[in-house]
Amino acid sequence: MALELICPIEYRYGRRESREIFTTEEALRRALRVEAALARALADEKLIPPEAATDIEAAVRERRVTLARVEALEAETRHDIMAIVKALSEVSDRGAAYVHLGATSNDILDTARGLELLSASQLLRSSLKELCQSLAMQAERHRKTAMVGRTHGQHAVPTTFGYKLTNFLSELTRHLERLDEIVPRLAVGKMSGAVGTGASFGASGETIEARVMSLLGLVVEEAPTQVTGRDRLAEFSFWIAMVASTLDRLTTEVRNLQRTEIGELSEPFDESRQVGSSTMAQKRNPVTAENISSLARLVRAFPQTSLENMVSWHERDLANSANERFLYSHGVILLDDMLVKTRQIVEGWKVNAARMQENLAISGGSVMTENVMLELARKGMSRQEAHELMRTLTRGLGAGGADELLQRARADSRLTKWLTDAELTYLFSPQAYVDAAAAKAERVLLSVRARLGK
Repeated sequence: MALELICPIEYRYGRRESREIFTTEEALRRALRVEAALARALADEKLIPPEAATDIEAAVRERRVTLARVEALEAETRHDIMAIVKALSEVSDRGAAYVHLGATSNDILDTARGLELLSASQLLRSSLKELCQSLAMQAERHRKTAMVGRTHGQHAVPTTFGYKLTNFLSELTRHLERLDEIVPRLAVGKMSGAVGTGASFGASGETIEARVMSLLGLVVEEAPTQVTGRDRLAEFSFWIAMVASTLDRLTTEVRNLQRTEIGELSEPFDESRQVGSSTMAQKRNPVTAENISSLARLVRAFPQTSLENMVSWHERDLANSANERFLYSHGVILLDDMLVKTRQIVEGWKVNAARMQENLAISGGSVMTENVMLELARKGMSRQEAHELMRTLTRGLGAGGADELLQRARADSRLTKWLTDAELTYLFSPQAYVDAAAAKAERVLLSVRARLGK
C-alpha cells in the first residue's frame, strides 16, 4: 500500500529543484561523498592504502550503495550512519576495512549538512536575484508613474510607483549581500572525531580535516565539539525569516493596493478560468499574495527553534537532531516557493495608473500642503505660521474636486500676500514631487544594478 501524503510540502508547496536537495536519496549521496573524501585524505596521508581509497571512491561514484540497502541496515542497527558505513563497506572491495576510519557520526552528518546548505543557498540566491531583476524592470518602467504616498493609511504626499518599488528592491538586494556574507559561515564541515579534537587521526588531524573540506568545497569548522556550531544554522534561519518578511511586506502592499476602494494594483488573475469565490462570482482575490503572507508567518517562527538548538549538554546531545530534520528543509523549500510566487506576481501584476491619478486627486489638493508651506517659509513667513495656516485651510475639505484647496488658497489673502496665482498653481501641482521620486528611483536602480551584477 502506498504511503499517504501528509505534509503539504509533499504535494502543495515547493519546486522540484528545492525539494530534490532534501530527498533521502540526495542525503545519502552527500554522506557518501564525505566518506569518499575522508578515504582520499587518509590515503594522501598514507594512513590507509591508496587502493583502499580508490575502491571506496569508485563505490561512491558508481552508486553501488542503494537507499534500500541502507534503510534495511538502519532497521537492524537503529543507527543511520552505521547503516551507511556497513552498506559502503559491503561494496568497497579493498576499501571495506577502512570506511569511516577515525570519524564519528557527526563528522559525516554535519559535513553533509554543509553540502546540503551550500546547495540550498545557491538555489535561494538564484531565486532571489531573479526576483530582484524582475522588480528592477518594473521600477524602471514605472519610475514616473505618479501615485499618492501613504503614511498611517492616510494620504501623505505624491510619489511614484517606481520609487515605491525601489524601496523593496533595495531591501532585497541587501538580503543578497547578507547571504553572500553568511555562506562561508554556513557551508562548513568537520572531520575531527568524537569531541572535536582530531585526536583519532593522530598528528595528521588538521591536515586530514583540511583536505576533506578542500575536496568538498567547504570551510573547516575551527573549534567544533562533536557537532559544528549551531549559531551558523541559527543565522541562516534568521536570514530566511528576514527575506520572508520582506516578501510579506511587498505582498501586503499588493493586497492593500488591490482593495476595491483603492484599486491601483492587482496580482495576476486568469480571467479565462480562475475562480475567486465559490459564491461571489465577481471576486478577484489576491490569493497568491495572501499565500505568501501566510507562509511568512510560519517561516518567521523557525528561528526560535534554531536558537534553542544552540544550547546542548557539554560536547553534544540529541536535542537538536529531530527538529533539524524539519527546520532547514522546510525553511528553504518554503522560502524558494515564496520567492518564485512573488516574482510571478511582480512580472504579471496590473498597474492601474489612471486609478493612481484619480486617488492622488481625491484629497482635493491637500497632499500638496507641504510644498506650499515650504515655499511660504522661503518667502519669509515663519515655518510654524505657514504650517498652521495650511492646517486650518485643509479643514472640512469635501467633494470640491482636485483643485478645492487651490481655490481656497487663491481666495485667502494670507497666502496671496506671499504667492502669486501662477506660483500657487505650480505649488499645487504634484509634478515636482513626481520628478524628484523618478530621479531618486533612477539613482537607486543604478546602484542596485551595479550590486546585482557582481
